[in-house]
Amino acid sequence: MGSVRLRVGATVVVVAAAAVGGWMILPSDDDQGPAIRIGTTDATSSLDPAYAYDAGSWALYSNVFQSLLTLKTGSVTPTPDAAKSCGFVAGKLTTYQCELRTDLTFSNGKQITPADVKFSFDRILRNEMDIGPRSLLATLKSVTVDGQKISFNLLSGDSTFPFKIASGAGSIVDSTKYALTTERKGSAVDGSGPYTMAEFTSGEIARLRPNPAYKGAVAKSGRPVDVQYYEKSTDLQNAWEAKEIDLTYRQLPPAMLAQLKPGEANVRISEADATETRNMVFNVRKASPFQDVNVRRAVAQLIDRPKLAQDVFHNTVEPLYDAIPKGIIGHSTPFFDVASKPSVKKAKAALEEAGVQTPVAFTLGYYSSDSSEAEAEELKKQLQQGGLFSVKLVKKANWKVFQKDYKAAKFDAYNVGWVADFPDPDNYSQPLVGKDNSNASAYENAEIERLITKTQSVSDRGATVEDFKKMHTIVAKDVPLVPLWQTKDYILSNGKVGGAEYLSDGTGVWRLWELNWL
Repeated sequence: MGSVRLRVGATVVVVAAAAVGGWMILPSDDDQGPAIRIGTTDATSSLDPAYAYDAGSWALYSNVFQSLLTLKTGSVTPTPDAAKSCGFVAGKLTTYQCELRTDLTFSNGKQITPADVKFSFDRILRNEMDIGPRSLLATLKSVTVDGQKISFNLLSGDSTFPFKIASGAGSIVDSTKYALTTERKGSAVDGSGPYTMAEFTSGEIARLRPNPAYKGAVAKSGRPVDVQYYEKSTDLQNAWEAKEIDLTYRQLPPAMLAQLKPGEANVRISEADATETRNMVFNVRKASPFQDVNVRRAVAQLIDRPKLAQDVFHNTVEPLYDAIPKGIIGHSTPFFDVASKPSVKKAKAALEEAGVQTPVAFTLGYYSSDSSEAEAEELKKQLQQGGLFSVKLVKKANWKVFQKDYKAAKFDAYNVGWVADFPDPDNYSQPLVGKDNSNASAYENAEIERLITKTQSVSDRGATVEDFKKMHTIVAKDVPLVPLWQTKDYILSNGKVGGAEYLSDGTGVWRLWELNWL
């Protein structure tokens, strides 16, 4: 999903379970204590799960909504949450069926029915591919209901489908509170997750309180949590140093992160293996100079990832040469293979092949934050070497406006982060370089589409490695995007808060219920 989206020990092999069983818990009666205050720079674009596909929004969805399946702490096997059981029908990968529990209610007291589940998915299916998580559910044809059973009818075999409904895209909403064809605006939330939304002010605060009516896979009742939003990483740093928050979650300034020292008094540092990546995405439409593949190749020849990592991010990120990051099966180095180091000579040759006049002028859009501004300036400097390109930077201070603009093709290229919805190479392929991708780049390639369909139909994910490598070799040749870096996540908590190391683990779930007072 788009990042503006901490992982502990992200695993590399994902196997879709044929069937999983359900269980339930009872909330704790312990005194909940005061709210744990979390600070973040992740923006939230919408509280309606059919209309948002970004890290900040989905972090909240993991807590206030419930899906049929979820991923438990430390596990990459989907397990029932709102479902009693789920599995592929008759051993095939084209129909996935779940049986809904009969004892669930929304936080407003209304019973959850299979009709609510179908309604929740139908709302997404009615959207265009560039709205909300529609592109993630590209293989879903329809949803049907028979008693307590919900059947997901797929266009083609998709072994990763259980993970997709375990994500924010599977959030179940109250069909009497949400419209089928329009976004629910405002701060109201009617879900059935481990938390309720007590208060929400966009860009300022989200007050979440444990939901006493929750029944599902979460085996504990969490503490009250206040999520405080900051526009810039330096604002987050100032709030931490002023002790206005108890925990930081994305994104402190790289210079501060580089100076962190384990063992510092009253500070707990959780360093988590993350699968977040950063890409420069190209608009390949006719009106853009990047319609020509050789112009895109020229850009790829000029980018100096190690310098970007060192000078801008103080080595808190790692250079990336594949859309699939390290730690995920199928990772290789196709962009390194074609451009192991920056070369003005090779870039010039590519532009000569394109037959274009230099410097090639283009706009590079980005969402404004402290590090993204420095990143954009460094990339501009690198790309203007040799007089081959003339880069106009376009800064957007509002995340929703930035998303709207890149989907409307208002930039020739743009920089954006990507945080996996689930730890599988498909999630770095179909949503990023597939037809109608979430990048809205207008890129498509028939061979990539064939390989996406082929890999999705394989239950043994280890058997897909070579096909993913073939796929991303094509990506490095066509260059619809240029991978820049991947990063670890760093969570700082004061000495009074425990459980921060379990807050996020690379599965796309934000586990607020793991936090507690020591």
